[in-house]
Amino acid sequence: MTKIFAVLSLTGVVLLAGCSNTVAGAGEDITRMGSAITKAAEGK
Repeated sequence: MTKIFAVLSLTGVVLLAGCSNTVAGAGEDITRMGSAITKAAEGK
């Protein structure tokens, strides 16, 4: 029973770590898109 719990816990940690990277990457993309829109609006 404890082995199953350990495996499930480890799997959960790995999945959460992967999600964090994905969310961080999405945030960077949104920031870049906002910068591009700002530059276009300013005519640069």
